[in-house]
Amino acid sequence: MPTVRDKKQLMSASEIDRTLVRLAHEVLEKTTDLDRLAFVGIKRRGVPLAQRLAAKILTLEGLKVPVGILDINLYRDDLSMVAERPVLNARQIDFSVVGKDIVLMDDVLYTGRTIRSALDALFDHGRPARVQLLVLIDRGHRELPIEARYIGRMVQTSAAEIIEVKFQEIDGQEKVMLVERLDEPAQTSSQAL
Repeated sequence: MPTVRDKKQLMSASEIDRTLVRLAHEVLEKTTDLDRLAFVGIKRRGVPLAQRLAAKILTLEGLKVPVGILDINLYRDDLSMVAERPVLNARQIDFSVVGKDIVLMDDVLYTGRTIRSALDALFDHGRPARVQLLVLIDRGHRELPIEARYIGRMVQTSAAEIIEVKFQEIDGQEKVMLVERLDEPAQTSSQAL
């Protein structure tokens, strides 16, 4: 199993909060009908992102934006690599997505495959009027033609680098780290025996 080492901290807790305030303002500015606005967070770290942005908009505008949770495990194209028998967790979207302006949220945008899976799962709920993507970090390396409308920060990475987002609600800490995958040292001939 590959090990990783920290390279540098990209965002502190206060930088994450300031970025979310900016993103909340951008969403408000670019949404023509706030009554149709709804957020859907991709489980795991897209969920606190959606909940926090909804709270920011409530503070800024007094508008309560509905928030849904989307578990995409059974929609992934790498399903066989996720688990031998994946467990379906109920999608928690307690509002109709039909005709809504959905802002789909995730912590990191990388190849685009997670977002493709999320779109499949979302459209199983109905047909929104519009779906836009919001991510905290866009690290490039797309394999599919998927782009975010709202981006917290662009970070160019190599294939050996990983972005780790830590949220208080899930991880008990608040930061964004750039880490690097380290190759396992080759076994010597005495270790191989």
